[in-house]
Amino acid sequence: MTMTVAFSDAELRRRAEDPAAVLMRDPRHPGLYFRFTEARPRGTWSLVVRKKWLRIGSYPELSAKAVLAALPETRQRLSADAKATAAISPWATLGELLAWYSDRMSRDRHLSAKRKATAKSAIACHLIPRVGDLALGEIDRATLDTKLMWPLQETLSLEFVRLIFALLVLACRQAHTLGSIPANPMTGIKFSDFSKTKIKAKSARLRGVQVEGLLGQLAEAFERRPAQGMLALMMLCHGTRVGETRMALWSHISLADRTWHLPAAHTKTRVEHSLPLTEQVCALLTQYRARQAATGYTGQYLFPARHGKGMSEGQASMVFTQLGQGEWTSHDLRKLARTGWADLGIDFLIGEMLINHAMGHNVQAYIHTTVETRKREALEKWHAHLDAKGFTAIHGLEGVGNRESSIPLQAAPHMACNPIQESTIGEVSKA
Repeated sequence: MTMTVAFSDAELRRRAEDPAAVLMRDPRHPGLYFRFTEARPRGTWSLVVRKKWLRIGSYPELSAKAVLAALPETRQRLSADAKATAAISPWATLGELLAWYSDRMSRDRHLSAKRKATAKSAIACHLIPRVGDLALGEIDRATLDTKLMWPLQETLSLEFVRLIFALLVLACRQAHTLGSIPANPMTGIKFSDFSKTKIKAKSARLRGVQVEGLLGQLAEAFERRPAQGMLALMMLCHGTRVGETRMALWSHISLADRTWHLPAAHTKTRVEHSLPLTEQVCALLTQYRARQAATGYTGQYLFPARHGKGMSEGQASMVFTQLGQGEWTSHDLRKLARTGWADLGIDFLIGEMLINHAMGHNVQAYIHTTVETRKREALEKWHAHLDAKGFTAIHGLEGVGNRESSIPLQAAPHMACNPIQESTIGEVSKA
C-alpha cells in the first residue's frame, strides 16, 4: 500500500517508527517515491519516468531537502537524455567524494596495507587540499591543470603525480558506477592531457660486473648482522620483493620439499607464490637458523623484530639504507636477479614466474601444471653462477651440482657454524 505524505526530513523520521509505512509518495511531486528498507530508518528514493523506476539515491545520505532541491534539475536532465541516470549526488564537493573513496579503500580487505596507506596519504595530503573544495560540476581540464597537475609536477616526481591522478579517476569512476553521482566528471580526461613527458623506468644501480663485490659485502653483513645479510641474500637469490621477503615465516620453509611458500596475503599480486630452494639456499637457511637458536630465538619469523613481531617496512628500509649507502636499494637486488636470469638464457616466462609478476589466468594455469621443474633448474643455474662469484663462501657448500648430480654435498671446512638437522628446523618452525 502506498501512503500519501508531504516529504520532509521530519516526516521521514516520524514515519520510520511506523511499521506500516513502507512505500510513500508526495502528490506535490508526481513520480517521486520513497521506500523504507528493512534496515530502518534507511530507505531509497526513486523517480518514475515513463513507467520506469529510476533510483535517485539512499536515505539518510540523501535527505528529503536535498532530493527536493535537486528534483527540477534531475527531471530536466532525464528529459534531455533518455539514457541519463536519475542519481543525485550525496556530496556537494569533490572533497566529500574523495573522503568517501578513501574510507572505502581503507576497508577493502583485498588491498595491501601499503597500498591503502599510500592512497590515504595521497588523498589527504594532495587531492583534498588542492581540489577538495571544487563542486563536481566545476571539474574540467583547465581547473585541474591550474589547481592540481601543474603545481604537483613542480615538487613531486611525475610517477607520483600520475598515481595521484589515477586515484582521482578511480574515485569518480567508482562513485558513478555505484550511481552515487549522475555523471562522471573525469570522463575523457587523461593524464596525457597535462604532460607529454614519458615516465622512464629507473635504471638499475647494480650490474652483473658488481656481483662479486656485492657478495663480498653481503658475506661481511651476514657475519656481523645475520638478519640483515640474510634478508638481502634471499632477495638476491630469488628476486623477491622486500615486503614479501621480510614477512617470511619458518613455517613457509620446507627443507624436506625444498620449497619456499609465499602466501597470497604477503605478495603484491595477491596470488600465492612458491619458489624452489636450491641446495645452496637450504644450507644457508640451516646455518642461519642455527645462528638464531644460538642467540636464544626460537620464534616463527625469519626476520624477527622486537616484541615478538616480524620486521616492519620501516626496519627493512633501514637495513637497505645501511647496506646500500645510497648507492643501491632493495629493488636493485630484484632487478639484478632478473637481469642475471636473462643473461644466463633463462626463458622469459620462467623469469616472469620467478619474479612473480602479474599474469593472465591462462598463463597461471599453465604455470601450475608444467613448469615447476624449470623454475628449479633456473634457480640452480643462477645460484651456480653466484657460486662462481663468491656465494660458496657464505653458504658453505662445495661441489654443488644439479639434482641428478652424483657429486656429494660437503660443508666447506672453513665454516665455523655446525649445520642443524632438518628435523630441528621442523620442530622450531612449529613454534
